[in-house]
Amino acid sequence: MADLEVYKNLSPEKVERCMSVMQSGTQMIKLKRGTKGLVRLFYLDEHRTRLRWRPSRKSERAKILIDSIYKVTEGRQSEIFHRQAEGGFDPSCCFTIYHGNHMESLDLVTSNPEEARTWITGLKYLMAGISDEDSLAKRQRTHDQWVKQTFEEADKNGDGLLNIEEIHQLMHKLNVNLPRRKVRQMFQEADTDENQGTLTFEEFCVFYRMMSLRRDLYLLLLSHSDKKDHLTVEELAQFLKVEQKMNNVTTDYCLDIIKKFEVSEENKAKNVLGIEGFTNFMRSPACDVFNPLHHEVYQDMDQPLCNYYIASSHNTYLTGDQLLSQSKVDMYARVLQEGCRCVEVDCWDGPDGEPVVHHGYTLTSKILFRDVVETINKHAFVKNEFPVILSIENHCSIQQQRKIAQYLKGIFQDRLDLSSVDAGEGKQLPSPQSLKGKILVKGKKLPYHLGDDAEEGEVSDEDSADEIEDECKFKLQCNNGTTEHQVESFIRKKLESLLKESQIRDKEDPDSFTVRALLKATHEGLNAHLKQNPDVKESGKKSHGRSLMTNFGKHKKTSKSRSKSYSTDDEEDAQQNPGQLYRLGRRRKTMKLCRELSDLVVYTNSVAAQDIVDDGTTGNVLSFSETRAHQVVQQKSEQFMIYNQKQLTRIYPSAYRIDSSNFNPLPYWNAGCQLVALNYQSEGRMMQLNRAKFKTNGNCGYVLKPQQMCKGTFNPFSGDPLPANPKKQLILKVISGQQLPKPPDSMFGDRGEIIDPFVEVEIIGLPVDCCKDQTRVVDDNGFNPVWEETLTFTVHMPEIALVRFLVWDHDPIGRDFVGQRTVTFSSLVPGYRHVYLEGLTEASIFVHITINEIYGKNRQLQGLKGLFNKNPRHSSSESSSQYVRKRSIGDRILRRTASAPAKGRKKSKMGFQEVVEIKDLVSEATREQDGVLRRTTRSLQARPVSMPVDKSLLGALSLSASEMAKDPDGKDNSLVQI
Repeated sequence: MADLEVYKNLSPEKVERCMSVMQSGTQMIKLKRGTKGLVRLFYLDEHRTRLRWRPSRKSERAKILIDSIYKVTEGRQSEIFHRQAEGGFDPSCCFTIYHGNHMESLDLVTSNPEEARTWITGLKYLMAGISDEDSLAKRQRTHDQWVKQTFEEADKNGDGLLNIEEIHQLMHKLNVNLPRRKVRQMFQEADTDENQGTLTFEEFCVFYRMMSLRRDLYLLLLSHSDKKDHLTVEELAQFLKVEQKMNNVTTDYCLDIIKKFEVSEENKAKNVLGIEGFTNFMRSPACDVFNPLHHEVYQDMDQPLCNYYIASSHNTYLTGDQLLSQSKVDMYARVLQEGCRCVEVDCWDGPDGEPVVHHGYTLTSKILFRDVVETINKHAFVKNEFPVILSIENHCSIQQQRKIAQYLKGIFQDRLDLSSVDAGEGKQLPSPQSLKGKILVKGKKLPYHLGDDAEEGEVSDEDSADEIEDECKFKLQCNNGTTEHQVESFIRKKLESLLKESQIRDKEDPDSFTVRALLKATHEGLNAHLKQNPDVKESGKKSHGRSLMTNFGKHKKTSKSRSKSYSTDDEEDAQQNPGQLYRLGRRRKTMKLCRELSDLVVYTNSVAAQDIVDDGTTGNVLSFSETRAHQVVQQKSEQFMIYNQKQLTRIYPSAYRIDSSNFNPLPYWNAGCQLVALNYQSEGRMMQLNRAKFKTNGNCGYVLKPQQMCKGTFNPFSGDPLPANPKKQLILKVISGQQLPKPPDSMFGDRGEIIDPFVEVEIIGLPVDCCKDQTRVVDDNGFNPVWEETLTFTVHMPEIALVRFLVWDHDPIGRDFVGQRTVTFSSLVPGYRHVYLEGLTEASIFVHITINEIYGKNRQLQGLKGLFNKNPRHSSSESSSQYVRKRSIGDRILRRTASAPAKGRKKSKMGFQEVVEIKDLVSEATREQDGVLRRTTRSLQARPVSMPVDKSLLGALSLSASEMAKDPDGKDNSLVQI
């Protein structure tokens, strides 16, 4: 946002001139892919918070929030502009607005350069103002905007006044279930002007404040003010110390709270905090559930890199799915500014000797490697100075590799120079602190035995696409452009319809639509399409496309075809030792690597499991796909944890996740894996967990692993993994909810029924800690439901645990997702706190948090719970022993009918064990007398210096080849081979 600084200092006259033009509206051409430009009237709304246009079929949805705008570029810079014929539009009349999570572009053309300049200046001015806000100013601004927008949407006839009927309709929309008599009484009290029977905006604000008066906060204020309607400075200080557990509370601090939050001038003069001021304070960031001190870096940053979890992105350049979506350099800027510190660059030979970046063997678009490096260089250290890891997947010829090395050295310059970095004692990795401002290139390195004078050499060529068999990769080789376009067009439409279908699912079950089904349906649909177009089918291009999708639909190869990839010696060995088949994998592929690129790799040498030899050196990054890593975690978690104490491990999504869905990162974090790479463009549960994980420690992209993971070891699957350590007891009183909206997928939208909300709290961490509990359902009240229920949890390793708050709308046939907020356990703040739901302006849950240390056996305390609940339920891992088996879409839709509690009573405790998904773990687990599921312990074995790590990690596997080739459903599961 550095380029926005200049716009903060614009003269008031220039600002008002820009705003006036923008609010009056300007006719512009809106360009779209594959269609002619559309002429629309674009205008800024009166609150200067939204860009709108008309006419539009989207109606109310035809808007872009200024908050969501990432950047505005001048001229013909976007991909859509590049597709337009040269000379079609004057570049000085063109500009592009990038917005939203997927960096969508709005490409606009004005009738003259002056209009374009006015809009660019005005938009950047608004963006600059937002970027400069602190959290309190932003909360107040978004609240004021929300109230104003609510008033305008309720004003159906647009006369600037609300009558009683419009108020009643608004009550329904806001999920308020008050008697009409009470609503009319508040309406009359607020209606103080001469124009009786209607409310102006100012009167509506009074009405809204009356309606929003919080009984729970009022009772809380009375209990700490000797039953007065205000708090004195002394009483406020006592409340902050005793209830909010705040240290160093001074008189000046309390006076500052009164000055900031009190609305009554009379109370300010008396230095007291009334109910409105108290409400404002309690809903401010100062009383958020997240520790405000954790918005800054507070952890020790001088430990070796391997001691940190590192925020990592997979195929960073993609904006959507892995098969057809657009590649954009702006995705690098976006993820870096979100705190990601490891980005991926897939390099391929491009035209004119220029290497390009795209997802190989697919129809994703290509971008220049040079542009990617320039974007990374510009945005790498805008948000923080800690090092960025550039994960390069190199598929280029020697000539273009040299071009890659040239661009890296020429653009990054001193940021690649690691000669002055202090690596600390012994052979250990340097720390994030010592690497500040540096960029680490992660890639292949020439073997040491070649010598320094060798200009190139052979290295292994394993990459993330190797999970897909060669004949299944998209290799289009034909000159018939028409049929290629037809194949691409059909596949794109089919994929889009399937992805849309996949969203008809429980929001908390992201894997319900399997990629296997996606591939199968795409394959079947393509075959049907080809049968209907026999003339096209006969062309070489189309028949190749058909064989491609047939093979792509084959999820795995058979054992017979797999055996062909081995050498004769390997085959004989595999016949003598069937278990060896799953460790050898396919025949090793090699590629040529140039010295210039190899020399740029210092601390982050990419290696496959077979390449690692434990000779005491550091600086290797072991790469696993999720399917291969899953087996290692399940079978050898303790050895894996020990390995991760010296080296880095990167886990990336299966190549079969063509829809860019994300795997569950928890099992890999629990084993100490540092670089768990996710698809940042795919919003959902897994990215929410990732965002929560890295929001702590200033969102700098580095989070310190627990000390127990950095030294020594423990079994993460044990029922009591750290018996000598105290556990944390979380006592969570769920008090009330505020302004909970109707579910986003509500069939009738705002006209639907008032919601029946309940709150679910989930602990996510080590398997023994994973559990969930919930409140009862409150009928017909989303505006201010009251639960007053206490949930109690015991957490063995709070350093890695996440606490997830979910709000559901109970429905006779299931439940609907309303919103969520996930917070690291270590960032919870004790006392009375508001949990604002992510992405919702006003929606929150009001809770009271107590955290105690306890010792002894792994059982969730029931005593305190019994004080509040007539029928206390276990929230322990005892009920976590039910293993979650993947279901079909139909199964999951049917499951929703039994997933919500009946009205008026609580739902029985539902088992949850997110980290464990395969049946073989159950067979190895034993249940002790206290009902806690425990894994049988394995003794640690020393690994000979010469033994490759994959043989050490997996050498003790006793499963036969036939057992391993089947998953729990009896399907071919050869993907888990190593």
